[in-house]
Amino acid sequence: MGTTRKIRKKFERPAHPWQRARLEKEAVIKESYGIRRKTEIWKMNTILKNFKKQAKNLIAMTGKQVEIEKKQLIERLNRLGLVEMNATMDNILSLTLENLMDRRLQSKILATGMGRTVKQARQMIVHGHISVNENVISSPSYLVKVGDKISFTKTSKFNNPEHVERNKAAKIKVVKRRKPSFRRKDSRRKTPEGNKKEIKKPSEGAK
Repeated sequence: MGTTRKIRKKFERPAHPWQRARLEKEAVIKESYGIRRKTEIWKMNTILKNFKKQAKNLIAMTGKQVEIEKKQLIERLNRLGLVEMNATMDNILSLTLENLMDRRLQSKILATGMGRTVKQARQMIVHGHISVNENVISSPSYLVKVGDKISFTKTSKFNNPEHVERNKAAKIKVVKRRKPSFRRKDSRRKTPEGNKKEIKKPSEGAK
């Protein structure tokens, strides 16, 4: 028997489905970060909104408990590498979606040079080649904390330094094929000028 807990969505859909500015921004993020589904963008956006919502609520409140919660929020974001320890609530409100996208495991693999492209980095994660702190992570949206050790799993073939994908110096040889010629050849033979036969005209008596 499965769990009885209620499964809740981890993201909020946009309020309006057809907003030109938002659609164009999502298209750029999807292409540059190698996102497969827009739900991944919405998930990161929801996490960012929750951080900003908590910061706004703390700004409007006063008291000892508020200062404790402010410190806890800053420490949490500092572990994610988003703000410094001396940051303020204004620094949290100025965070962008790109700041959070850069902390994803897929982006970190590309930044560290373990993957050559964002698509290859995503494939490595999904296929179980990547571990964080010796724990296999198969989610490209995993948020990497400061100090986390990213490496290949023990059973991964990428551990071999001579692996083709790890050898950045290796150049892919592109074999250029000769393009076929589509010019029509003249089937008639060209006789040399010296071999031209003189055509004899019929004599008048033969008429």
